[in-house]
Amino acid sequence: MLINFSIQNFGSIKDKQTLSFEADKSKHLEDYYVINTNGLRLLKIGLIYGANASGKTTILKALDFLRTLVLNPAMNKLEFLIFEPFKFDDNTPYQNTIFEIEFIQNDVRYCYEVELNTNAVVREELFAYNPKKSNIFSRITDLQNEATKIKFGNKIKIDKVTERQFENITLWNNTVLGGFLKINVALKELKDVTDWFKNYLYELIMPNIPLKELIDYGFDNAKTEKKLIIDILKKADFNISNFEVKEENDIWGLIKSLNLPKEYLDEFRKSEISIEIENQLRKEIQQTGIPTIIFEHTINGKNYFLDFELESLGTQRYYVFACLLSKLIGKSILLSIDELESSLHPDLFQHFLLSFLINSKKSQIIATTHNREILNDKDIFRPDAIWITDKDNENCATELYSLADFGSSVIRNTTNIFNAYKIGKLGGTPNLGSYYINIDNE
Repeated sequence: MLINFSIQNFGSIKDKQTLSFEADKSKHLEDYYVINTNGLRLLKIGLIYGANASGKTTILKALDFLRTLVLNPAMNKLEFLIFEPFKFDDNTPYQNTIFEIEFIQNDVRYCYEVELNTNAVVREELFAYNPKKSNIFSRITDLQNEATKIKFGNKIKIDKVTERQFENITLWNNTVLGGFLKINVALKELKDVTDWFKNYLYELIMPNIPLKELIDYGFDNAKTEKKLIIDILKKADFNISNFEVKEENDIWGLIKSLNLPKEYLDEFRKSEISIEIENQLRKEIQQTGIPTIIFEHTINGKNYFLDFELESLGTQRYYVFACLLSKLIGKSILLSIDELESSLHPDLFQHFLLSFLINSKKSQIIATTHNREILNDKDIFRPDAIWITDKDNENCATELYSLADFGSSVIRNTTNIFNAYKIGKLGGTPNLGSYYINIDNE
């Protein structure tokens, strides 16, 4: 599980900003929001609010960048690390970027730090708490010679020959964790950490993700957790009673699997419309590679069938979210989602979050959102799970803070959080000018 994530000099972030999943002392909604593990009280969810261009998505992109840095190391020394440091300053473009992340994997608490620029990983350290904090490895880079130097901690059993192999395979633009993925060496701590990035931390889900990629996110679970997904869809009021998914180009095999009456199927297949539909479906599969999905809708006791493409964008998106929710409930994963409310009604947005909080065990969600309605009901949210990004007045750099950071003079038990945020009392809202626009009339 994620404990803390800190970012410095990345995108719109200049000074160190920290997103924390450590719960405060409040017992409010404890059973739904808080997971007790390794002596810590960790939150299941972090919702990030803020004006456009305030840095909400930057937080998610930074986490996704770190994931990619670990799991997809550069293949040669000439490759650049693709990211932008903070630009609105004379010095930061030439300074290093720093990430720090704390998490729990296999009941061990790890702390991973990495410092880099667009050419190389400059410094890297991994610590574990067993129970005291101990160093797993430290790495520095000789930038002049483009060479990596690694020193393993005293508790790590590794011979000098293997340590030398690690240094040789870990290019100056690779992490040691990335080097570990390339070498045939068994080290429990490094396997724990790389497994966390691979299996717990999922790739960032953007609102404009291509349809095929969006479907692929939930494709495996669509078959293994079909009953659970159907139940989720039913509770979301889509009138969906069943669905079928097939990768292969077997259109009529798919339609038959929906158990249509034989007379209806035979009659429909003879019609010109069925031929057009079949040809169109085959064409779409060949062009897009998207698996065929057909939904069964039960209306007034009768079953009707719609292809995925004919469903509304909201239905398409929530089908994928239902697949993801089944993963969040059945496994232990972290999802980061940009603009969670995209194409979703506010009630459905809230329904998704509450379904996750009530049914998940050890999964987490980080999501950006503009949906303020949840702030209107203190019975369904904790202040420490709500984060705000704002731009400082000096150089427009992102500042990140939670509602729990405000004292009682700003937020009391009787305060209407929705109104306080809406009027800008908590920051994170756009500072808009007049509606009148200066137009030069010739």
